[in-house]
Amino acid sequence: MSPEKKTSTQKVCPTCGTRLSENATRCSVCGRAITTTATPKRESDSSVQGPHIPTVTLSLPLAIAMFIILIGIGAGVVYSFARSTPQIIIDFTATPSPTITATVTLTPTPTSTGTPVPPATPLPPKEYVVKKNDSCSTIAYLYNVSINSIILLNNLSADCTSLSLGQKLLIPQPTPTLTPQSTSTQNATQVSDKACDLFDYVVKEGDTLGSISANYRVPGESIKEYNGLSSDIVQLGMKLHIPLCKRMPTAGPTSTSTPPAPYGAANLLLPADGASYVSANDIITLQWSAVGTLRQNETYAVTIEDLTDGSIKKVDYVADTKYIVPTDLRPLAASPHIYRWWIIPVRQTSATKDGQPIYEAGGAPSAQRVFSWIGAMGPTPKP
Repeated sequence: MSPEKKTSTQKVCPTCGTRLSENATRCSVCGRAITTTATPKRESDSSVQGPHIPTVTLSLPLAIAMFIILIGIGAGVVYSFARSTPQIIIDFTATPSPTITATVTLTPTPTSTGTPVPPATPLPPKEYVVKKNDSCSTIAYLYNVSINSIILLNNLSADCTSLSLGQKLLIPQPTPTLTPQSTSTQNATQVSDKACDLFDYVVKEGDTLGSISANYRVPGESIKEYNGLSSDIVQLGMKLHIPLCKRMPTAGPTSTSTPPAPYGAANLLLPADGASYVSANDIITLQWSAVGTLRQNETYAVTIEDLTDGSIKKVDYVADTKYIVPTDLRPLAASPHIYRWWIIPVRQTSATKDGQPIYEAGGAPSAQRVFSWIGAMGPTPKP
């Protein structure tokens, strides 16, 4: 006898492999549509099939519901186990631990560009009423301004002798100088300029930029750059800063191969700043502290300037730390004159054809002090 041939009446989903009935048009598991294709039966397709494991088919909603149920059962078991486990409670209130809070401060990186500084606004002049025995020099000294500025602002005469009691004068105020914000870093040129020694010079009658440059052996362009000059014209009474660090080298051999280090500024001792001399017998002695042991070619340059006349009266060179003001500098007028003086260490570098020494600055200039001096015909104070 031959085995009986059985014909399969089931369909298989090509996506998930689920066996479906012959008349099914959509898979009950994955939902794919099943198309019916007529396939001719061949005798070779029929074979004897062995036993197989029964297949359980679940729909997608039923599988999700069973998953949720299993999660709930697991959570209940964990909760029951936690309830049955004895709890250990630790009291930390006895010794409270310090709370450490880390604070991070972000420091901004400085930029090399400074904030632009607005231009300074000039201050309005002050009003002053002339009192008894007032003069332009005493008023200028009182407000720390020049006599010429008072003359120009009030249209006074050049000698400034036409003051009357009760007259109202306008006193100029200096324009405030705004300092720009410093940058974070400085290049080599800025550091060199900051360390440069500057000598204050007041332009005298007959001076030119070329003569000042030749006298101090500093290029004219450097003087213009340090003073903000747009041309080579200098005016009488103009105050210039001479950059001694830009000095040109001296031609010919020098006394030493290596130039000595510059001295520091000397401290002025006597007379006190603002001292007044009214007696014809007064002897004015200028004294200062030594900057060190001077060499053979070094000395002190003492400069005395008459602010009332607006000119330098005397420049002397002494090796001592004191200097007696010559009596021929005493003013002839009975009104007081204001004098300003300072010193600077200098050293001789060469000499002129007629043997006059040529000096150059050997250190920083000292601070400046003033004193008043009444002429020989002035009043003599009572004892």
